[in-house]
Amino acid sequence: MQMRSMRRGIKEMDLILSAYAERNLEGMDAAGLDLFDALLHENDQDLYQWVTGQVQPPAAFGALIADIAQTFQK
Repeated sequence: MQMRSMRRGIKEMDLILSAYAERNLEGMDAAGLDLFDALLHENDQDLYQWVTGQVQPPAAFGALIADIAQTFQK
């Protein structure tokens, strides 16, 4: 899953998601991993807008996107 985090269509999402995966995947439970996997199937343009706060993410991804955005800002 970490490799899929790095092979995105937008370079910024490669950097954001691979950094998040490196810091967090090991500590995630099965539900968290499933949610992250589902997120990786989303369109990069949508992901970028969600992470940068340009567009509100779907409710199912809200907490995860907030966590990714917080990691991205560190």
